[in-house]
Amino acid sequence: MFGKRGKRGRHHVSKDSGRLGVPNYDVVDEPVEEGQLTSGPYDEEDAPEDGLSRLDLGSVRVPVPEGAQLQVEVDPSGPVRAVHLVTPIGQITVSAYAAPRSGELWPEICEELVTQLRADGARVIKEAGQWGTELAATANNVVLRFIGVDGPRWMLRGVVAGPGEHNVMASELLRNVVRDTVVVRGAAPQPVRTPLPVELPPAIAQHIQAQQQG
Repeated sequence: MFGKRGKRGRHHVSKDSGRLGVPNYDVVDEPVEEGQLTSGPYDEEDAPEDGLSRLDLGSVRVPVPEGAQLQVEVDPSGPVRAVHLVTPIGQITVSAYAAPRSGELWPEICEELVTQLRADGARVIKEAGQWGTELAATANNVVLRFIGVDGPRWMLRGVVAGPGEHNVMASELLRNVVRDTVVVRGAAPQPVRTPLPVELPPAIAQHIQAQQQG
C-alpha cells in the first residue's frame, strides 16, 4: 500500500506499509466479489484528496512504490511510449486508453491478449479479480499479470512482469498501484483504443535529454 485510505478503502495500513515496495496488510475485510469496485482507479473529476504522492505522467497519475526506479521507453520519433516502475519484485507498467462512452473495452482487449499470448507460446489463465477478469501468463520463465479497468471514456491497463517466486506479491503490488491511480482522460475526442499520451515531468524530461546529448 502507499498511504492511508479513507472510508472507501478496505485495508488497514501500518506505519511502514509499502516502504519496500511490498504490500503490507494488517487486516483484510470481507472478500471482494468480481466487478465490485470499492475504491480507485479514479477519474480526474473524482480524484481523492488523500495526500498520496503520485507521479504525474499526463494521462495517468501513478503512485510510485518506495524504492522503485523509473524506466522510460521512448519512441524513435520522439514521443514517450511508456514509463515502467521497476521494483525488486517486478516491473509495473500502467497505461490508459480512450474508450467508448457506453460499453466496456477491457473484455475485448482481454480476449485479444489471450489469443496473442497463446500464439506466442505463453500459458495463460483467466482469474476473477476486483475489477473483472485478470490474466496470469507465463512465458520464458517470466510471470505476467494483466489487469484492466473500464472508466468513463477510458480504460486503464496495468501489467506486472517478474520472476515466478514473487508472483503473489507482485500481483498485489500491481493491484495497489492500479487502485490508487488517477486517469486524466481530457475532453478532446479520441478514437477508441487510442493510447492516451504519456508526458514526463519537466525534471525527468530534462534529465533524459541531458543523457541523450551527453
